[in-house]
Amino acid sequence: MSQTIAHKTLDGPALESLGPVTSEEARLLEKLDLTRLPRHVAVIMDGNGRWAQKRHLPRIAGHRQGTQSARTTIETCARLKIEALTLYAFSVENWRRPKTEIDFLMQLLREYLKKEMPLLQKNAIRMRFLGRIHELPAAVQKDVREAMEKTAGNKGMVLCVALNYGGRAEIVDALNAVLREQNGSAAPSQVSEERISRHLYTEGLPDPDLLIRTSGEMRVSNFLLWQIAYAEIFVTETLWPDFNRARLLEALVEFQKRERRYGGIREGHPNTEKPARVAGE
Repeated sequence: MSQTIAHKTLDGPALESLGPVTSEEARLLEKLDLTRLPRHVAVIMDGNGRWAQKRHLPRIAGHRQGTQSARTTIETCARLKIEALTLYAFSVENWRRPKTEIDFLMQLLREYLKKEMPLLQKNAIRMRFLGRIHELPAAVQKDVREAMEKTAGNKGMVLCVALNYGGRAEIVDALNAVLREQNGSAAPSQVSEERISRHLYTEGLPDPDLLIRTSGEMRVSNFLLWQIAYAEIFVTETLWPDFNRARLLEALVEFQKRERRYGGIREGHPNTEKPARVAGE
């Protein structure tokens, strides 16, 4: 199928921004409604080790191949004008892995930030990092700061990399920030959801509408526990290094089939639900 096919919901310029498309991608794009895309997509990138093991390769080969999937996902989301994308790169629990693997992951991150900076700038992507960044090696902290500084003026998609991140740790950090804020107050005010949200790592961003997990595991792994309260969850058996643009489009199409009621009951036909793009507001 040609990349210049007529498309009932994706206009010409938007389709062209994706570049050449495969027949499978074209079929999925036919089903996609640009007015109902999620504002914020979060991804648990799982399966690098299993991908390598299936090919009798070292685990680090899976991690390196996974950077290609990250590149594809980042660029596609940016070109579809999704507001925010959060990738789960390294959890607080990942420090339990062998030191050689941790050292490789940190070096791979540093290489990736340098190598992909032109892509980030070309797509006007602004970077943020979520987690206890101050606990990372000094060289990694330096590269993280530089990446944020270089992209600070960009007005496109916000790319959040969850690094030394844990959902429970984030809530603890937010509550401690609230306590510091109240320190010395004669009459401390009550803690509200809004107040806690202001102190989360994701402050200022919409909550994720769609959470994607690769490799078929049915758990959220301590990821954005507060923010995914109403997120739609899409689990695919695809291992992260094999997660290509078609699989991402498949997740977006599936998201648009969901009826999002937020605990209420909508009257009338399911298609009368309010657009997914306003979810979380």
